[in-house]
This record gives sequence, C-alpha cells and structure tokens, in this order.
Amino acid sequence: MANFNFNKVILGGRLTADPELKTTPSGISVTSFTVAVNRRFGGKNSEETQADFINVTAWRQTAEFVTRYFRRASSICIVGSIQTRSWTDNQGQKRYATEVVADEAYFVDAKSESPLAVQQAAVNNPGQSGANNAYMPEGYSATAFASQPNGAPKFEELSEDEDLPF
Repeated sequence: MANFNFNKVILGGRLTADPELKTTPSGISVTSFTVAVNRRFGGKNSEETQADFINVTAWRQTAEFVTRYFRRASSICIVGSIQTRSWTDNQGQKRYATEVVADEAYFVDAKSESPLAVQQAAVNNPGQSGANNAYMPEGYSATAFASQPNGAPKFEELSEDEDLPF
C-alpha cells in the first residue's frame, strides 16, 4: 500500500467580519477570520441551505493581502490546508480547534460588486453608484501602459537576421 498523504482545502464563501491584521512578537503578520459557506441539503432538488462557518488563519503576505483588500461580506476563495491544534484551558480542560490555514486567497467579486468598492464609491460619490465608481487598490495605476498604443506593452523588435538569445 502506498503512503498517500494529502491535505488540501478550497473554500468559496463570504467573510463574516472585517479581517484584522495582527503581528506576532517576532514581527510575523497574521489574521484570523471566518468564511460563511452555504451548503444545500435535503436532496438534489431541495432549495434548503445552511451556512457553515469555517475559521481561517492566514500568515505573512496572505494575511496582509486579505486584510488590505477584503471586508465583511466580500466573496473570497481560499486555498489552504486543515490544521488541528490542542491546548489546556485555565480550568485544566483539554481544548481542540480545527481551522483552515490559508496559503492563497483570491478575489471572486468583480471590483464594482465588492463591498469595499460599494463603500468606497459611496464615500467618493454620494448619491451615485455603478462600475465607474469601482474601488481601485492603493498603488495600482491604470496609466501603467498609457504610454503604449492601445495599452499594449512595448516589445523589442528583432530583425529576421538576428540570432535569438537562447
């Protein structure tokens, strides 16, 4: 029998609260948040759903990414692994926790649909809504390719006689 060990989780759901970035005493970024994932039950044609609330912890750059770009009710896709841990509480009882440790986080909503975009648009343009008011992350520049025609990046032209560098 082959030794087969595999621990991979892919979750798609919505954040139940704004994630909060914390730092360990050694300076490592960490955030913990909960993702609500709807689950259908009662058969194939049933419309009944129940939400599962799954605890997620993200470290380092993933933690910084999540806290910077996601807010309560944001759709999010998490790729990670399940981890269990145990400890003894103040009353001497053994406690256990199972959580997902996020290795990757991805946007699911279009920029104009995300709760952060809606909130930002309401602040910037009260009384208006729509895709023109979409949230743009700090440091993102829509003019990055503006100097190129049609937004295309500039590539070096090679004549047919030149040797390829590989």
